[in-house]
Amino acid sequence: MVVRQVAENAEFSHRELNKAFVLMQYFGYLRRNPNDAPEVGLNFDGYNFWLAKLNQHNGNFIQAEMVKSFIVSSEYRERFGQ
Repeated sequence: MVVRQVAENAEFSHRELNKAFVLMQYFGYLRRNPNDAPEVGLNFDGYNFWLAKLNQHNGNFIQAEMVKSFIVSSEYRERFGQ
């Protein structure tokens, strides 16, 4: 019963969805884990930055300019020789 209440909590679901969305961007656009090279320090600073920005915009990735930033990143563009 308690686990179900936690899982159905709107705030909990929202936060977990944002975490999964940011992780999906790394896997989908950059094809790497968030703590792999070329991540400076091989930590999760970039992931944490994007998660904070997405949370700041209440999960609105358009307002956070998240997808746009991944697409125009040099790391993404280099995969296509641009």
